[in-house]
Amino acid sequence: MKNKTILITGGTGSFGNKFVKLTLKKMNPKRIIVFSRDEMKQYFMNEKFKNEKKIKFVIGDVKDKSSLLRYLDDVDFVVHAAATKIVPTAEYNPFECIKTNVVGAMNVIEACIEKKISKVVALSTDKASNPHNLYGASKLASDKLFIASNAELEKKATKFSVVRYGNVMNSRGSVIPFFIDQGKKGIIPITDKRMTRFMISLEAGVKLVWHAFNDMKGGEIYVKKIPSMLVTEMAKAVAPNAKHKIIGVRPGEKIHEQMIGKEDARYTYEYDDYFKILPSLYNWENDKKRIKNGKLVKKDFVYSSDLNSDWMSVSQLKKWLKINMSDIV
Repeated sequence: MKNKTILITGGTGSFGNKFVKLTLKKMNPKRIIVFSRDEMKQYFMNEKFKNEKKIKFVIGDVKDKSSLLRYLDDVDFVVHAAATKIVPTAEYNPFECIKTNVVGAMNVIEACIEKKISKVVALSTDKASNPHNLYGASKLASDKLFIASNAELEKKATKFSVVRYGNVMNSRGSVIPFFIDQGKKGIIPITDKRMTRFMISLEAGVKLVWHAFNDMKGGEIYVKKIPSMLVTEMAKAVAPNAKHKIIGVRPGEKIHEQMIGKEDARYTYEYDDYFKILPSLYNWENDKKRIKNGKLVKKDFVYSSDLNSDWMSVSQLKKWLKINMSDIV
């Protein structure tokens, strides 16, 4: 990314803030364009980075292709992070969810092809694997759009890939900031005591995007290897003295997260610290340039938070919280 211009959609979110901070610090880009529709979030983010000359803030919405085209001139890379993300919000506002997550993805793809952007990485979610709610279904559709858009790769300048991960511990939408607030009241609401979640930090999420840009040939879905944790254990780590109140599963909510389903196992390759799902199009799942040194997983492989071999303990999360509490947004 050295001396490259990067545009990030939904750039004022938790991921965008961390991506901008770390990319400026470690990658020496030419410019980062923060594209989002929320002027207030842009104001606060601009205050945070007010001495940084390489950032440009622009108002726009992925639902409006013309606003994307306006700011993609001379851009090298695009990170697509804009989405309607809250599960109940999507359930109760399905039209807006589809317009942002599906139509918005189409607009990003078409605009990037028109402007001959070099590489595009889209952020996905565990909920896109075997979706149980509208948010997951819309993100699965988005993933399929980005992957299939590599179909005429030789004729186009733009490559598209996807990164997928679960519960981002220090993001605005994570359960951890919610538990911190509720813990101050002495009672933490738990939807189901069996519930498990994958655990990943914003920094690890940013590094996975960097890796995707470096490794991608087009059409890959990158899945980071991360630990799981029971939601009840998360509550104990965050607020050890608070009581737990079981309130039942919310509309569209999953008991466990899944990032790779059995149906994708025959296209999934394992690496030291991540998995890569290759597209089942045009025989790309057998492409040595995409496989590289990966090892094909077993045919019945499933990567879900309840079947994970790596688990985070209460003490480990407490240690992480002690170091990162100031970074939770």
